Amino acid sequence: MTVKNEDLLSPFRFANGVEIKNRIVMAPMTNFSSNPDGTVTDAEVSYYARRSKGVSMVITACTYVTANGKGFHGEFGGDRDEFIPSLQRVASAIKEQGAKAILQIFHGGRMCPPELVPNGVIVSASDIPAERGGNSTEEPDIKPRPLSEMEVEEMIKAFGETTRRAIAAGFDGVEIHGANGYLIQQFFSPHSNRREDRFGGSLENRMTFPLEVVDEVKRVVSEHADGSFLVGYRFSPEEPETPGITMSDTLTLVDSLAGKGLDYLHVSLMDFFSTPHRGVQDLSKSRIEYLLETIKNRVPLIGVGSIYTAEDARKAFATGVPLLALARELIIDPDWVQKIAENRENEIVTKINKVNKEKQKELVIPDPLWNAIIHSPGWFPGV
Repeated sequence: MTVKNEDLLSPFRFANGVEIKNRIVMAPMTNFSSNPDGTVTDAEVSYYARRSKGVSMVITACTYVTANGKGFHGEFGGDRDEFIPSLQRVASAIKEQGAKAILQIFHGGRMCPPELVPNGVIVSASDIPAERGGNSTEEPDIKPRPLSEMEVEEMIKAFGETTRRAIAAGFDGVEIHGANGYLIQQFFSPHSNRREDRFGGSLENRMTFPLEVVDEVKRVVSEHADGSFLVGYRFSPEEPETPGITMSDTLTLVDSLAGKGLDYLHVSLMDFFSTPHRGVQDLSKSRIEYLLETIKNRVPLIGVGSIYTAEDARKAFATGVPLLALARELIIDPDWVQKIAENRENEIVTKINKVNKEKQKELVIPDPLWNAIIHSPGWFPGV
């Protein structure tokens, strides 16, 4: 390891005393590779094991907390105790390679495919269809059913119950998925939340569901785990819809989250250095800069977004983020961290060979994920 890479590979200690071996985290990425019944496959377990040796933490693909929250084909479940042995397989595969195992917990809300949820009924904060990316985008007749106030309370408890299962399965922490347009974000967004009860209306009321999920998860952790169990929260900074979440809205939420005693916050970005679209005065300043100014060192922020080379990572760390997540790059080159540690950063691979089937085997990529990669132009840089 050279001096210029010390920041990337130096240990990091969380406020609860847990130390991780370096500053590089594997970001949560859907891999579409679980069994139809919600249990994990051998291929999925091998995929995680292959990528867990160099990084300090692995945040898994999201797992649904209720049956009507399944957002993807090939997603593994966490909504019943019967799934604990399946979850344990993932946690063990990651931890055996020396990384902390973090389970991302979520509900897809209005983004769930109707064929994956009971009776085909999708639910959300309100009955507003998604404008992009959801089934209601393509089929306007599919409107989500608004959750009743009692159902919202039950949903909050469901996040806690899946956290309990994560603890029982041997995970080192959970990440609450409040990003990417899924249910928690749907409650925060003025586009998807038109409620008139305590969970909707003002910005403060729209923050109620996300913050109460955090409180419930932390309550369950205090009851069922020791002080080493980590709790993080992932968020998206803005939405393109009008009305939609603005950078200003997010900074208000982040300010509240930073006071909740979480172990980390994790921003969801396609480009680490991206700038805000609206809601703040200076649109030339990066979202990361705004977030760090708002957090004021109260909680660690994980940055992410199109980091492929060691130089990309060094530039990102220069902003002051203490932790950095890699997503697609760890699929392309699972040995990214090891190559930097061994002064072989010039050997890092940043494009995936989509035509060589042997590469799939070498990289231990399950068939469903491989098929998604090769049939999704522009998603992965390729050769």
